[in-house]
Amino acid sequence: MKSTIKQKFSVSYQYDIHFTSGLFTPENRLLSDFFAARLEGSVPKLLVVIDEGVATHHPALIERIQDYFESETAVQLVGEIGVVPGGETIKNQSEHVDRIIESVDRYGIDRHSYIMAIGGGAVLDAVGYAATIAHRGIRHLRVPTTVLSQNDSGMGVKNGINYRGKKNFIGTFSPPVAVFNDNLFLLTLNDRAWVSGISEAVKVALIKDAAFFDWIENHAGSLYRRDSDAMDYLIFRCAELHLQHIAGADPFEFGSSRPLDFGHWSAHKLEQLSGFEVLHGEAVAIGIALDTVYSVLIGMLPPSDAQRVLTVLQELGLPIFHPLLENTGEVHPLLSGLEEFREHLGGRLTIMLLKAIGRGVEVHELNEAEVLRAAAALQAGVNLVS
Repeated sequence: MKSTIKQKFSVSYQYDIHFTSGLFTPENRLLSDFFAARLEGSVPKLLVVIDEGVATHHPALIERIQDYFESETAVQLVGEIGVVPGGETIKNQSEHVDRIIESVDRYGIDRHSYIMAIGGGAVLDAVGYAATIAHRGIRHLRVPTTVLSQNDSGMGVKNGINYRGKKNFIGTFSPPVAVFNDNLFLLTLNDRAWVSGISEAVKVALIKDAAFFDWIENHAGSLYRRDSDAMDYLIFRCAELHLQHIAGADPFEFGSSRPLDFGHWSAHKLEQLSGFEVLHGEAVAIGIALDTVYSVLIGMLPPSDAQRVLTVLQELGLPIFHPLLENTGEVHPLLSGLEEFREHLGGRLTIMLLKAIGRGVEVHELNEAEVLRAAAALQAGVNLVS
């Protein structure tokens, strides 16, 4: 007998992004109220993992966290607070994920417990990955501490680590239970980290919201000078646009379309080629510049729009070129990023280009000669789109 049983079901996800100041100060009850509202039956456990850089720049943070949860009745802080390396180091070395999973085992963290990650996007990625493979999924909380993670990577549903030099080759789709953006963490960022995170806001504005790009253009100087009010708005609006896209499109990327990866195909490869010395946000800025000029060269984007993009990036203090983009006369290693990007998409190549500011258009192939011409134009640094 031949027969078929068809199965279909849907799962609803909801998670909130909280914006606050001084998350772990005694007078801030945001976390306390969060756990109290979700208490059912036995008190759940909480395992905390902190980015080493964050712990260094906030030397009282670990003690402050311990004090905050000492009298907490809706959740139990367990074990020592783990400190892990930040940046791509944690994503390039699997032993850090193994250590987190060992802590899950040691402290009896179950699927009704929580793992909280405090740090930049790389730490959130790696801790989130550990949380979603241990016990097939432990609730994870994100406390992003960089501009980049507060406006982009910390908002989404992806977790992962690198493998054999390939960005995010291993990972999971698993939304956090909640995200807590604390703007006080941004105050200790160096200028390079502060600026690089703005590139993701430029990206989402270019493909989705011309008015937001106008705002960035008008406030580029304030953002570069570290105006906190301007940064608060940028992070909120950027996060809002990212979340709107995730909710309304393809959150688990079953298709091959990833509009939010505008500028990323070359960015991921540039990070790898530089040994991850180029920050992700810097690589994205260069990737945006490359694909913007390419859009002009193929007749898709008006040169005046492209010039606005390049000018804004430079006014923000972001790079638009790197020596690794130079044409050596041989097969350019950057171009292998196209195939790697297609593999990462899981289907045919889909690249977002610009039709106008605020309007992205997807294409399924790039002319490699024109890509190299775009890189050469950026290297020349003058009359880029004339």
